[in-house]
Amino acid sequence: MENDEKLQERKSDDPASAPYYVKRPQFGKEGPSKLRQEFSRGMTMFLVIMACVVLYFALLRLDSITNAVSMVIDVLKPILYGMVIAYLLNPIVNQVDRILVPRLEKYMQKNRAKKCSRGIGVILSLVFLFALITALCNMLIPELVKSIRDLIITLPGQLNNVVDWFNHLQASDTAMGILMRNALEEGTTTLQNWLRTDLMPQVNTIMSNLTVGVLNILNEVLNFLIGLIVSVYLLFSKEQYSAQCKKMTYAFLKTNHANMLLHLTKKSNEIFGGFIIGKIIDSAIIGVLCFIGLSLIKMPYTLLVSVIVGVTNVIPFFGPYIGAIPSAFLILLSDPKKGLYFIIFILVLQQIDGNVIGPKILGNSTGLSPFWVVFSILIGGGMFGFVGMIMGVPTFAVIYYIISMITSQRLERKNLPLTTVHYGVKSYVNEKGEFISDDITIVDEDEKNNE
Repeated sequence: MENDEKLQERKSDDPASAPYYVKRPQFGKEGPSKLRQEFSRGMTMFLVIMACVVLYFALLRLDSITNAVSMVIDVLKPILYGMVIAYLLNPIVNQVDRILVPRLEKYMQKNRAKKCSRGIGVILSLVFLFALITALCNMLIPELVKSIRDLIITLPGQLNNVVDWFNHLQASDTAMGILMRNALEEGTTTLQNWLRTDLMPQVNTIMSNLTVGVLNILNEVLNFLIGLIVSVYLLFSKEQYSAQCKKMTYAFLKTNHANMLLHLTKKSNEIFGGFIIGKIIDSAIIGVLCFIGLSLIKMPYTLLVSVIVGVTNVIPFFGPYIGAIPSAFLILLSDPKKGLYFIIFILVLQQIDGNVIGPKILGNSTGLSPFWVVFSILIGGGMFGFVGMIMGVPTFAVIYYIISMITSQRLERKNLPLTTVHYGVKSYVNEKGEFISDDITIVDEDEKNNE
């Protein structure tokens, strides 16, 4: 009897002898039952029908949905600003870690060395950001004020010269004089009508919109400052957040789908990082070269024009022209001859950028042809404005990469060539799955083995 009691005590102390339900049981190994399979099919059909109904009503309420999405984006703006700032400052933090961590590990533990290096990296990146913003403001604002002041001083004299020229043409009885008189009369009448009927009644609306615009600018500045705080937290714990996202990806997706998503994320980071960082460096070089060139030929508004050209150069293809048009107009008001020289200088500078500087810095980071670059800029700018013009190219490059990857995978399954050069005018695939070209014939390996 005593032996039985001792044996029972040993069994209760042994974890392996605990009841089965104490531990988490393993279930679902036998696969779903027939009833569950039928239920899954019915549920799939039900979900498809419900998705169609929801899509129909969503299209009917598209304006409300758009307003709701805009409201959510406005609420999340500080987080979005923080993510963008952290992404742009991340290369500086990584470079500091790469330099300091091996040196600090000689004097302290590995974890403390990483934390110390990360703190120094974050502080240096924020100092660099503030220094850059301060330098731009110190260069741009005084030059902008000076340019406006000079424009106000010189504009009346330039207008008088234009009026004298018109009067001289009006005094002549030539065909050009008669044409200019009629054009001046029509323009004067149109301007007076616009002042009476359009401008004066909308003064209150314009002032209210101006007030709202100032408040919006202050709100964006506040969101930017909060975004700076968010970026600090993101940079300090970026490895932890990355690991958490990877864990959730493997938890909720199949392994092959999760690996594909992580691969696309890594490829997107390479495309966006290479393009954005490279474009910023390229634009900074163009701004400096523009300042040096305009200073040598003694152009007016040198600093202001150089900043405008450098900032707008971030936009691919159209950026140089977007910055050059208002700059050329500003210089033309001051000196028409120098305005012509400026247009020639910008054309030469952009040729140097497009053929020498840009390819050296950016390389083929996007893998897009010029046509697709223009296409992505137009689509992105039309849908999302200035930000869309900048981000449209790398976004479309990621989409292009995904389509190319899927296309290559399907061609590999059919044992067809992957390079585009094979698919000429006379090439085709016959009914046996053979690729027929002028000098290339690719036969399915399975058919070869059968023969």
